[in-house]
Amino acid sequence: MPSVLSELRNGVCTASAAETQDLARRLALELPPGTVLALHGDLGAGKTTFTQGLARGLGIHESVTSPTFNIFTLHRTEGKTLVHLDAYRLDGADALEELMIDDFLLPPWWLVVEWPEKVAAWIPAGALHFELGITADERHTLRLR
Repeated sequence: MPSVLSELRNGVCTASAAETQDLARRLALELPPGTVLALHGDLGAGKTTFTQGLARGLGIHESVTSPTFNIFTLHRTEGKTLVHLDAYRLDGADALEELMIDDFLLPPWWLVVEWPEKVAAWIPAGALHFELGITADERHTLRLR
């Protein structure tokens, strides 16, 4: 059976939020701690839905919503930390210094960044970049760059 990362490199199409979440849940099982995921896509492309599934795969069962107004949200369980950052309202990588995100990256951690293009200079070189989109028939597409 191919890994979820292999599937995502080839591109995946999902027909529902539940399918997107399940894909991300399975991906979480393959990701080592310290992974940064950069989620690219227009509004409504499924970035938060993907993050919800990732959280489930990490064993986080609390509600995961878009942190647009908070900028970032911490989700912790069983010694794991998921930092969910929405950079949409940020004016560049310098704005992240004031948020002290690095102080919240307590091992083992995973970081998801929505709208990573807003803070591109801050995203580490080893980050996994995902393209999320919507087809004309309202299916969601996910592809690892």
